[in-house]
Amino acid sequence: MGIPVYYADEEAKKLYCRPDFLSEMRESFPEAHLWLPDGSLNMAELAKSFADEVFLQRLSRFVHPFVMRDFESWAARQNTPSVMMESAILFEYDLVSYFDKIIVADAPEALRIKRILARNPHLTEADIRQRMSRQMSQEEKCSRADLVVCTGETYREGIVIHNS
Repeated sequence: MGIPVYYADEEAKKLYCRPDFLSEMRESFPEAHLWLPDGSLNMAELAKSFADEVFLQRLSRFVHPFVMRDFESWAARQNTPSVMMESAILFEYDLVSYFDKIIVADAPEALRIKRILARNPHLTEADIRQRMSRQMSQEEKCSRADLVVCTGETYREGIVIHNS
């Protein structure tokens, strides 16, 4: 449809290379194990820290404002009447107010996991299930969406419109 899409996970990963982001992150997260001797972020240690729910919440409160500012800057540069953001955690981190409409792509859980594994071969199914357990249920997301696009092997391809 020609609508530009901002992929939040991909763009968030790019932030970890930006000097302005890293400078502020070092102030907010001075924990020595997170930093390499050259001053760069120790991504392996950061990934391990995701198992700590308190740390993850703290990191999310830090990262999400950066992502949203980056999204707003990106959106302003688009020469289109509409833009979209792809993100799995809009509801969980109260980001819904940034958007006019929320679309949820729905598929059976097994197929969602298969698709995530294809995009992220470094993850295990257990990693994915752990992340999914921290997110709102798919059913709840679908009930809150303005539009649900059903895709997958067990769905009849199509669109379901919710009147919100």
